[in-house]
Parts: sequence; C-alpha cells; structure tokens
Amino acid sequence: MLKDKDRIFKNLYGLHSWRLKAARARGAWDGTKKIIERGHDAIIDEVKASGLRGRGGAGFPTGLKWSFMPKQSDGRPSYLVINADESEPGTCKDRDIMRHDPQLLIEGALIAAFAMRAHVSYIYIRGEFIREREILQAAIDEAYDAKLIGKNNVNGWDFELYLHHGAGAYICGEETALLESLEGKKGMPRLKPPFPANVGLYGAPTTVNNVETIAVVPDILRRGATWFASLGRPNNTGTKIFCLSGHVNTPCNVEEEMGVPLRELIDHYGGGVIGGWDNLLAVIPGGSSVACIPASECDDLPMDFDSLKALNTGLGTAGVIVMDKSTDIIRAISRLAYFYKHESCGQCTPCREGTGWMWRVLERMAKGEAEKAEIDMLLDVSYQVEGHTICALGDAAAWPVQGLIRHFHREIEARIDAQATKPIAPSVPVAAE
Repeated sequence: MLKDKDRIFKNLYGLHSWRLKAARARGAWDGTKKIIERGHDAIIDEVKASGLRGRGGAGFPTGLKWSFMPKQSDGRPSYLVINADESEPGTCKDRDIMRHDPQLLIEGALIAAFAMRAHVSYIYIRGEFIREREILQAAIDEAYDAKLIGKNNVNGWDFELYLHHGAGAYICGEETALLESLEGKKGMPRLKPPFPANVGLYGAPTTVNNVETIAVVPDILRRGATWFASLGRPNNTGTKIFCLSGHVNTPCNVEEEMGVPLRELIDHYGGGVIGGWDNLLAVIPGGSSVACIPASECDDLPMDFDSLKALNTGLGTAGVIVMDKSTDIIRAISRLAYFYKHESCGQCTPCREGTGWMWRVLERMAKGEAEKAEIDMLLDVSYQVEGHTICALGDAAAWPVQGLIRHFHREIEARIDAQATKPIAPSVPVAAE
C-alpha cells in the first residue's frame, strides 16, 4: 500500500483549495528554476531513469518519447500538446487533477516543454469539462500573474500555455486526431509516418502527452528518479491513479503504487464488491477499450502494464469497471460496442463497417436470437478490424468483443439455447401501412 509521504496528488479529492497559494504550500513550484537549470538532456535522462510510462493508455516510455524531439531547430518551432480529452468510459482521473491540483499540470507542462525545447504548449480539454476548464484557466492565469510562466518568467524559460476546448468527440483523444482538431479541422486520425515528433501541430515537431503523465514530472525531478523507480514493479514503476467504478460499495479515484493487487484496490478502497467477493462476475481493468477478465483471474492480479498484457488485456487508463453477477455481460459488451460504433470517425472501412456489424450481432446475441456459428464469425470479424485501421479505435472496439467470447463463450451459447426452447408465439395479422 502506498505511503502518504509518497503521494504526488495531495489534493486529489478536492479537500483543500486548488489556488496557487495552497498548491505551493503542498510543494508545487518548489525549486522549478533549479530543475530547469539542469539542462534539457539531464531532465530527459532523469525521466528515462524513473521508468515513467505514459498514463494515457499506451504505456510508452515517456523519456524515450521526449528524446525523439529534435535537438536542433530547422526553423520550425516545437510544441508540447497535453491530451486532456478524457473520454474513455470508466475513466475520470484527469478531470480530478485539473479541477483539484491544476498547478501540478501547469508546472509539469513548463518542465516538459523546456526538456523538449518548446516555448509553447496547448492543453486540449474535453468538450464536456466545463467547470474543469474554468478552474484550469483560472489556475493558468494565476501562474501568469505570478510570473511562473509567460515571457521573462522567474524560471528562466519563456513559455506560453493555451487551453483549447474540444467539442466532445471521443476520436479526438487519439493524438493525431487531436492535432487535426486543434488546427480547426475535422478530428480524423492521420496516417503515420510521419510521426508527430517530426510533423505534428502546424507541421512542426510535437509531442502529445496525457495529463497525468505531465503532472507527475515535477515530483520525479524534485524527489529523484530513484525514488519514483522504487515504487511499483520493474518496468512498471511509480504511482498511478486508479478509477474504481461499477458494482463496488464506494466508487472512487485512488493513487496507488503500480502493481497493487486488484483485490486490494476493490476491497480496501472500493469497499468490496456489492454482495461480497464471491458475487464478482468480471472486471474491465483499464477502461472500456480493454478486454474484460473473469473473476477467476482477479484474486492475485497485480495491476500493471505487463501483468495485464499477459492476460490478453491491458492497464489502459486504469479505469477499473467492476461487474457483479447481476450483470448481463453480453448486454454490457453490446453497449460498449454501440459506443465505439457511434464514435468511429468513419475514415477506415474496417472500423466504419465492422463496429456497426459487431454491435448488431451482439444485440441479437443478447436476445438469444443469433446462431451459434455466429460466435466464431464475430470473433473472426473482430480480428479483421483489429490492427487494420489508421488509429487504435478499431482495436478498442475489437478487444471487448474478444474478451467476451474468450471468457463467456458458454454464456452466449446458453442464451441462444434458452431462446431456442421458447415456444414460438402465434403470428398476428398486421394491417399494411
């Protein structure tokens, strides 16, 4: 269990003020100038040594990602873009950072931008986050007034920070679709290569990072990479905000060490599964876009990238959705399939056609009106969608379906059998319209 002295987000629950004075009392902006004086490469090396991996879902090593940015300018500016378009069902961590501890994000943005030789950063915030936007903008204004950011600021690196409001499209959480939207275009993912580190925002070198990833950087540099790397497990270091929702007694966000056992998360912080642990049916461990796992795999499961990957699922955004035995698991996955059908931008044929096809089949399966042969057909189609699209939305739509069939194949068959044994209702003549 994480010790209080190791917590980074000391105001995660909003028990104290989010204002600059209160944030500084909690340790924000402490020694920022000295951190910047270490130099660009020293900061990147420290972040690499910490083992920090992206907290937005993919888990890519943050320091390595930063190192892809050019060290010498060819005349184009460099940009840092912060992805605050938190739209993954089951995930609500970034919104709490922005509304309760925004100065950690602002300070992290300055340090990260300096490390990558960028003087400008944009925060792209989700369209529905109205109050969060207001608080974050007020916090940015406070930082400007205190000369912590802006031109000729006290930290010695000119830095402009802009907050951009999205329009509520899930696809804009994908980094290149986000850049398209930020440029005023339709939010549709770009082909890669070229990658954003070479051709990103306005055709200039750009790095896109998640809110939580950027917000933990100042503490890593203040306390040292060794401290951060000592938390968690090898290759899965540091702390992580987990979002507990679904059938638990006390849904919450909680900052814990990477690798914390799933059962400890649910029992200690979530107040246990409603009806007790034996009433657990399945868990979606990383937001709606990863495969569910059955209760039999949840007992001693460490919550980190590698442990979950070994189970053919993922940590993703760490949005832990708990489902007890009252859940109609087929209907639940069908609802997720509808979400991805609705949010597909339609650019790639496998995703545009496949998401709708998978949802319609799942709807019939939920009613027991499908054929058993369609179960394997549905699995096959999910593999034809996965990995065959420009962005990862096709994967996100396919993985929940694959998890359902992998672990609840018998339940689908039983639903079909139960429907087949029902007596056929007599047909009733209906007048033509």
